[in-house]
Amino acid sequence: MLSTYPLCIAVLLAISTDVIAAPQPRPRTTGTGVMSMDLKRRAMPPKTLEEKAQWAKSHRELLHTKYGRVLPGRKRSSGTNLLVNQGTDSSFYGSLAIGTPAVSYNVILDTGSADMWIADSSCISGCDSIPTFDTADSSSYTNSSESFSITYGSGAAAGVLGADTIQMAGFSVSNQIFAVCDQVSSGLLSDPISGLLGLAWKTIASSGATPFWQALVSGGAWDSPLMAFQLTRYLNVNGASQLENGGSFTMGAVNSSLFTGDIEYTDLVDDGSYWMIPITSLTAQGSSASIGSGSDAYAAIDTGTTLVGGPSDQIASFYSLIPDATAGTGNYEGYYLYPCDTTVNVTVSFGGKSWSISNDDFLLQQISNSQCVGAFFEFSGGSNGPAWIFGDTFLKNVYSVFRYDTPAVGFAELSTVASAMNGNLEAEVPSATIGSVAAAVSATSTNSRNSNGALRSSSSLAILGAIVATVVFFSS
Repeated sequence: MLSTYPLCIAVLLAISTDVIAAPQPRPRTTGTGVMSMDLKRRAMPPKTLEEKAQWAKSHRELLHTKYGRVLPGRKRSSGTNLLVNQGTDSSFYGSLAIGTPAVSYNVILDTGSADMWIADSSCISGCDSIPTFDTADSSSYTNSSESFSITYGSGAAAGVLGADTIQMAGFSVSNQIFAVCDQVSSGLLSDPISGLLGLAWKTIASSGATPFWQALVSGGAWDSPLMAFQLTRYLNVNGASQLENGGSFTMGAVNSSLFTGDIEYTDLVDDGSYWMIPITSLTAQGSSASIGSGSDAYAAIDTGTTLVGGPSDQIASFYSLIPDATAGTGNYEGYYLYPCDTTVNVTVSFGGKSWSISNDDFLLQQISNSQCVGAFFEFSGGSNGPAWIFGDTFLKNVYSVFRYDTPAVGFAELSTVASAMNGNLEAEVPSATIGSVAAAVSATSTNSRNSNGALRSSSSLAILGAIVATVVFFSS
């Protein structure tokens, strides 16, 4: 939940900076009206122990800062945005397009925050070697001249609010308010990511603007009032590259090929802020850990957070169930170490089924011949934030659904099709592309505030169906 820069990921990226070079534009037609480009991979060099430790420290500090504080008669549709897995599960990003003519950018998709921001072409710090947005190139952009700033544990971003047309997965919102940032702390952004798209509720938006997703669903653009994620796993996979296939983000529908059985929904604990639901059970090695009571057991379900964070007493209770687990020190303060030859079996329940977390996801890092770092760490949220954060360590193990009406989060078992994507080194990495719009919402994004390197649209690109924007539409 990169709530202000849900990018716990930004930190992760700062440490894993070996990114694939920009693909050369060698258009290839797939036969479906879609153009794609050949991509090159390069394996990531192993991190040093010092880099691993700094990653752990930065991730924990960032999360603390983050949580410390279609019209009637239109066709409705659903659309899918294919994701990229960056830094072996450190972050997951998709693409959207901004302006007239449209320009595509890669952004972190974060259900833990509600603001959208993008790096400005006039950026004076922290934006080297990344695609940036040039407001002068868009005839539909308007500048509100209202300042915007956001601070993270690892840095900050600042700029101004503006409005423009935003397109994603076959959907479009005109006059969408977002921030264009010309000051970004060093290391906060890393190529090929240019910004962040918040997917939580308007009530927690720093800008006061209606989020892109909420404008669409409240405007009637979606077939069903929900969005869903399927995330891939490349953590601890030998030969994994900096960028791999990341799964999919679907708006307005669920993809039945990616899950099996029923979707189990749990209503939100409020009317919509974070995607927050109560934990009812957490086990390790078959025994129950303390989870707290009341609001101390509330968990935000956050695609923008890599790991799982919880209150110190409850995390200590959890690790007491894992033989020979010990509290970390130094850069690993707040984390726990345990014997690498131990297979850790973890389950969590939110009122119904118990969901398993793979040992492949729980084993975060190996820091010596015998010691490994667990993916659960101590986290102390602010008075108004959630006590627990369940990020991608958990979400890679389920098909997750975020429902607008009635507000709820749902989970389902992954299908064999989805599970087969994990660790697949032959899978194609999606590239940022611009697709045609199937459903649009006009002027619904409101504000109630108390070298570019991007792919540009042209007469030929404007008709593309896009790798990352597969659209299916139905009559309303």
